Amino acid sequence: MNYLVTGGAGFIGSHLCERLLDDGHAVLALDDLSTGRFSNVAHLEGRPGFELRVASVTDPGVVERCVTESQAVFHLASAVGVRLVVDEPVRTIETIVNGTDVLLRCCARYRRPMLLTSTSEVYGKSERIPFREEDDVVLGPSTTRRWAYAGAKLLDEFLALAHWHEARLPVVVARLFNTVGPRQTGRYGMVIPRFMAQGMAGEPLTVYGDGRQTRCFAHVKDVVEALVRLIHHPEARGQVFNVGNDEEVSILGLAERIRDLTGGRSEIRTIPYDEAYTSGFEDMVRRVPSLEKIGRLIGYAPTRDLGQILADVRAEAERPRGPIE
Repeated sequence: MNYLVTGGAGFIGSHLCERLLDDGHAVLALDDLSTGRFSNVAHLEGRPGFELRVASVTDPGVVERCVTESQAVFHLASAVGVRLVVDEPVRTIETIVNGTDVLLRCCARYRRPMLLTSTSEVYGKSERIPFREEDDVVLGPSTTRRWAYAGAKLLDEFLALAHWHEARLPVVVARLFNTVGPRQTGRYGMVIPRFMAQGMAGEPLTVYGDGRQTRCFAHVKDVVEALVRLIHHPEARGQVFNVGNDEEVSILGLAERIRDLTGGRSEIRTIPYDEAYTSGFEDMVRRVPSLEKIGRLIGYAPTRDLGQILADVRAEAERPRGPIE
């Protein structure tokens, strides 16, 4: 098949492009390189069936041409990272909502199946653990900029599912939980690559807050496997699925593991949120997915634990860099 992957030069998008090519498909990657990087897909340049177009998913003319040349669409293009969300809320909202609207209109016009990647952020401050797809969401006030991302992604979900309900456009929503692995950058606040870089340099590992907040980290290859299996499953259409790993770790515990993995030279230093993000930030204590729904449908279960994830991230950090990186 011919696939369109928006955000194809991003961290997850590049792994998805690679997987689709390995399966024998053609891939058109659309990315404006605002948060994606050419280096993520440089190794795919020249492979039969791969093309990168540098343009924005908010450009209707570009998107329409890309959709007409494809048979199905993975929509990963989005503003990413807590720091970007807090520092640039206008860009966050406009990129997410406008891009998804443009893409859905084109997919509806040409009847292209689409998988929308959403986020665990939409669960907000819910205290019902683990998070289930049909649970209520509990967002904070609009005056706290952190919730702009969750609100925009939730609107994406509503819009995608509206197209399903009104016209039976084949759409699937995947809520991703803290996807990590090789090629991820700590530039936008992603915690594992940031800790790894600090530990390898012998610098303090900076934990935001008291470190007791917990997260579940999923390997990018496990996540990509789920996305590939969901997009064409007839029973997935019009549905929302959690995708991730349910192995829970505190951020302080994560810092200790990475400190030990990188030689134990670094101290662990806690920083109050208002110093890390100035203002407009609010954190969640726990974020754990229920994987029952996706497990029932496609037999999904993560195959790589946190130890494997950290080993792969460290190996990537130690890899010699080329001139384009």
